[in-house]
Amino acid sequence: MTDDVIIQEAVRLVRDDVSVTFPVKGRSMLPFIFGGRESVILQKPDNLKRGHVVLAEVGPNLYVVHRIIKVEPDRITLMGDGNIRGTERCRPECVLARATHVVDAQGQRRPLESRAQMAKARIWFWLRPLRRYILAVLRRTCKKYAI
Repeated sequence: MTDDVIIQEAVRLVRDDVSVTFPVKGRSMLPFIFGGRESVILQKPDNLKRGHVVLAEVGPNLYVVHRIIKVEPDRITLMGDGNIRGTERCRPECVLARATHVVDAQGQRRPLESRAQMAKARIWFWLRPLRRYILAVLRRTCKKYAI
């Protein structure tokens, strides 16, 4: 089964109002989501706001789980928390699901949209000039403790 088939099935379930636990790959959402070790719980993408983490199709068969940094009527701008620069843009209908929780390897859930998590995400966004150094330490730690 290909990643595209898995994503399409997850999106189908989300559209049918089923919450889906979806594994995340990569390090683009550090320090909030550790790819390869954690999953996200996906739900319908309603009431999208700045700060929400979403699954979006940003190009033909190109999907990302990134944070919304700007919402406009005809366009949504996304950026991975683990990225130093670079954004993706998509139309609102290309946002396929909203990630509401992170699930670790032990099955423990933590909310992505709690007041505290949203405040941490805002602070992290403003730390972009320093992210390079903080992420360097986190990435070395992830390699060292990779499952």
